[in-house]
Amino acid sequence: MDENGVQWEVGFRLSFMIPSPSEIADLAEEGLLKKAMTPWGTTFVSAMFAGALIAIGFIFYTTSQVGAEALPYGVAKVLGGVVFSTGLALVIILGADLFTSTTMTLMPGVDRRLPWGRLLAHWGVVYLGNFFGSLLVAITIFLSGTPHTGHGGWGAVVISASVSKVSHTPVEAFFLGILCNVLVCLAVWAGYAGKSVTDKMVAVTLPIAVFVASGFEHSVANMFMLPLGLMIKAEGNPEVMAAIANGTDVDALTVPAVLLSNLLPVTLGNIVGGGVFIGLGMFIWHRRGSYRKTAEASARYRAPREE
Repeated sequence: MDENGVQWEVGFRLSFMIPSPSEIADLAEEGLLKKAMTPWGTTFVSAMFAGALIAIGFIFYTTSQVGAEALPYGVAKVLGGVVFSTGLALVIILGADLFTSTTMTLMPGVDRRLPWGRLLAHWGVVYLGNFFGSLLVAITIFLSGTPHTGHGGWGAVVISASVSKVSHTPVEAFFLGILCNVLVCLAVWAGYAGKSVTDKMVAVTLPIAVFVASGFEHSVANMFMLPLGLMIKAEGNPEVMAAIANGTDVDALTVPAVLLSNLLPVTLGNIVGGGVFIGLGMFIWHRRGSYRKTAEASARYRAPREE
């Protein structure tokens, strides 16, 4: 085999190799640290894109649920989860800053590579950027008339989902936020192992489908869905209102309910799920342990041998 043939064969084999778990941890921490040290203006724009992309995923989800009441409950929810994963896949492929996965910067924080002030400021900038990006898409989709499509069914799905989201107790919303971001961060973590667009999309799809199908709560997705629900409610389009399922308490959808019953507890839950459970957990599992083992091995190597 000639030299070019050997290089092609080696490259082909390497393309199917994935990093080890400890190597993925290294890649994750380096990537998170790099993002946290990016200039604020760049971070804010990146975060706006991330919020907009997650909103696009929710647009796809909403469209998939129009008329889905004719399907078995589980089938409809799984379908919605699979199509929603489009949003996070785009975030990962484009390298945008999403608050939920940004919480994993606890890794370089506890590793003393990222100052805590910088870490918290980074969270704040990303959160605000995500909010403005999500809100911009919500306003755009509202003004486009999309909620009126499907004989008002599209807007009815948004209203029903929004009412459901503000009907949780704060404690329920907090734990739903934890469960959601454990899965989101696992999806992002798995994405670090991918070497191609296809790899990353496959890695993301099922964990995201689990969280959406199970009704877990994602703070950035809710930054799109809940303001849009408030807009549709305020407009009061007769066709949309007629399409809303009986028993849906539309009056429960208010600004205080959005903030206190959903966004605040869900955000805190997302921080615990992504930052503590995944970020800190993976650091203890893969990073701190590897440092300790390396130091012990190095000490044994340097120790004088008895003759």
